[in-house]
Amino acid sequence: MAAAKVVGLTGGIGSGKSAAARCFADLGVAVVDTDELSHALTAPGGRAMPLIVERFGAGFQRADGALDRQRMRELVFEQPEARKELEAILHPLILEDSLAQLAQVEGTYALLVVPLLFESQAYREVVDRSLLIDCDEEVQVARVMQRNGLSEPQVRSIMAAQMPRAVKRQLADDIIDNSGTLSELALQVEAKHRYYLSSLARARGQ
Repeated sequence: MAAAKVVGLTGGIGSGKSAAARCFADLGVAVVDTDELSHALTAPGGRAMPLIVERFGAGFQRADGALDRQRMRELVFEQPEARKELEAILHPLILEDSLAQLAQVEGTYALLVVPLLFESQAYREVVDRSLLIDCDEEVQVARVMQRNGLSEPQVRSIMAAQMPRAVKRQLADDIIDNSGTLSELALQVEAKHRYYLSSLARARGQ
């Protein structure tokens, strides 16, 4: 049996990546989420913690053994080099764990959730199709303000640091517009799911 095909799901902050991924999971699709893998690597007993402590010191490890996220956020905000060093530890491990989970998937396709899919050549080489979860920028701003308690200038600053929406739309193989309700999102996910089952099954020679 050929390996399952991989659909890479991505989108900007507040676009609704997690909601879309849950819709796919509800349809029985195996979902591998790189954010969840990152959290597991930095949880108590996580594989990345010894490397992080070795590089940054024991002060970045909480008493329970997990990463002190608040302290690390402050460090990487103040020191861009520290961010690069943290990413150099985490990114290879996340990719390794992603590939390991994808290799275990049985079925036509799996969903790989990667927020920075288009910025990462390594992940772009893994996926067979890319799916962008997109929405109006005003909707993004409102969602993130409500969810994270940030001000509008803070949200727009985060968005400005990300790859432009127009560029993502050009790079994506498929796009779902998530400017509406969850019900509307679910209907679009169902349509894409049917399409992937058909087109990717043919690609696997089923």
